[in-house]
Amino acid sequence: MEVKAQITGTVWKIEAQVGETLEEEDEILIFESMKMEVPLCAPDSGILKELLVSEGESVEEGQVVAILEG
Repeated sequence: MEVKAQITGTVWKIEAQVGETLEEEDEILIFESMKMEVPLCAPDSGILKELLVSEGESVEEGQVVAILEG
């Protein structure tokens, strides 16, 4: 399952690690956009298979930032 950015911004902090089992609504990372912190949460439970971004990286709305496997 692809997890996409819901806003354009910068990856401020990564909260989850690859291989970690996440429940629905667990934070994967936090974006910074217009001086606001916006969490990106898991849309469903699963294992975080891949992070496609790193801290400090700019992302666009709709960009795939992580892969979850249920």
